[in-house]
Amino acid sequence: MSQDIKEYRNSITLHLTRISADLEHIKEKVNDNNKHLLRLNGRVTETEKQISSIKGMGGAFVFIIGSVLTWLGIEK
Repeated sequence: MSQDIKEYRNSITLHLTRISADLEHIKEKVNDNNKHLLRLNGRVTETEKQISSIKGMGGAFVFIIGSVLTWLGIEK
C-alpha cells in the first residue's frame, strides 16, 4: 500500500472515531432530556388536577353565594 492510502485510511478512522464519540454524547443528552421531560410531565399532571379541583370549588362557591343572595332577594 502506498503512503497516501494509509494516511487516508488513518484520517477516515480518526473522523469515524470522532463521529462515534459525538453520537454517544448526543445519545446521553437525549436520554437525560427524556428523563427530565418524564419528571416534568408528572408535575404538570399534578398541577392540572389541582387547577381542576380549584375550579370546581370556585364554581360551587359562586353557586352557593348566588343562591343565598337570590333567596335573600326573594324574602324582601
